[in-house]
Amino acid sequence: MIEDISREITWLEKNSSILKNIYRGIERETLRIKKNGDFSNTQHPYKIGSSLTHQWITTDFSENLLEFVTPKTNNINYLLHFLTDLHSFVAHKNPEEFMWPFSIPYNYKKSTNIQIAKYGTSNYGAFKTLYRKGLKIRYGDLKNTISGIHYNFSLPKNFWKKTKTNQIDNASSGYLNLIRNYYRFGWIIPYLFGASPAISKHFLRNKNYEFQRNKEGILYLPWSTSLRISDIGHTSTSIEKLNITFNDLESYIKCLKEAMHTPSKKFSNLGLTDKFGELQQLNTNILQLENELYTQIRPKTKTQRGESLLDALKNRGIEYVEIRSLDINPFSSIGINKNQILLLDLFLIWCSLVNAPKIKKADFYFITENWKKTAFEGRKPNQKIYIDANKNYKLTQIGKRIFQDLKKIAIILDRQLITSEYQEACDKKILFFEHPELTYSAKFLELFIKNKKTKKIALNLAHKYHHKFMHQYFYNSHNKIFENETINSHKKQIQIENNESLSLKDYLNK
Repeated sequence: MIEDISREITWLEKNSSILKNIYRGIERETLRIKKNGDFSNTQHPYKIGSSLTHQWITTDFSENLLEFVTPKTNNINYLLHFLTDLHSFVAHKNPEEFMWPFSIPYNYKKSTNIQIAKYGTSNYGAFKTLYRKGLKIRYGDLKNTISGIHYNFSLPKNFWKKTKTNQIDNASSGYLNLIRNYYRFGWIIPYLFGASPAISKHFLRNKNYEFQRNKEGILYLPWSTSLRISDIGHTSTSIEKLNITFNDLESYIKCLKEAMHTPSKKFSNLGLTDKFGELQQLNTNILQLENELYTQIRPKTKTQRGESLLDALKNRGIEYVEIRSLDINPFSSIGINKNQILLLDLFLIWCSLVNAPKIKKADFYFITENWKKTAFEGRKPNQKIYIDANKNYKLTQIGKRIFQDLKKIAIILDRQLITSEYQEACDKKILFFEHPELTYSAKFLELFIKNKKTKKIALNLAHKYHHKFMHQYFYNSHNKIFENETINSHKKQIQIENNESLSLKDYLNK
């Protein structure tokens, strides 16, 4: 069913000191809303800095879709502390608005005006806005306001140099092994932490799903975990259609480049320009940019100025992975909690230790089916998933089997860090398989659907968290740093705009 990794566990125990240098980072998206719950229609607040150049506070798709980006760190407590301080700084600088506490915007109305993010008058700013215009006409503006948590994770270089049991010869092949295992078994994450079992009716376009409906018109499925990661949510061209298998870095880069240079009939029919002759897409190819491929996990490398992600991967290999299958945790003011991070650490280490066979294109049918089943009916009693083409097992059976290994890894980490937190996180979360009512999605339905006050409770949560952030501002240890970055970010944007030498057309061609 799942291979024995006793040798790998023994190796990890002997080399546990290298695990002190696991680095993490978080990107948290959240919609700015008015105090009545409606979408904010104001521009990105000037007082929190330039969304083009600020290191830690920017926007995603729309003007009101904030994105908080932490620096990478090997200290989990500091990571959460920094993220909390970002929230409190923004709340204090923008006191008349709240932050929406869910992944799905249930507060959307037909009259809602979603403003695409703007980044000033520079070519780079116009480029970013044009890319988002393309996303709007390709997938719709509402889908692009769905929020999530991205968890960036890297293992130390010594980990990849020393482990020989999986025949990993370098970091890139090691991370690709991790990624393949994440696709094979990563459905465990939305099962545990999915928090979007309900959707607004505005998301449904010719979809034939038998939803239940509460009095507010919110649609839900009784066993769903994360509709955000389903085909109803934030999806684009699928990786199987592009023949991306994550078997080697060269083929991954090749397939993505082909998608970025291959015309799409569907997107060509939309037109490169609008009726006024203005550009409305970067191009009419399958993907405008690498970022348009919405996957559950991505290989990443820090880019240098003027360098694309694919060129960076080619030049320096994979430096970390970005986990993209986390819903906003509505039970945390900052959208994620420490227990989730501890479990993610354990699971990603496990994915790196288990040998992942090369994926064939046909394998993706079973892989995507497992993710789909988990998203739509993961908590269904006796739900089964595929392990290979011929066998399926109960989801809870596989989950508990994985946790046996996670507990062993937790013991090693706790000994090294002189703590018991990893084991405690394991002990709490393994209960979710015997008691699915403990999962975030089940608690969501219990709290937000059955009492038929979804929007009201959402607004109450947003108000509660806003009040908490306003209070925390006076204890914010990063206030001076954030103030300086706000000033510097505006200066940087002006410098970029003043140094333009190319027309937008020439810039795009270049």
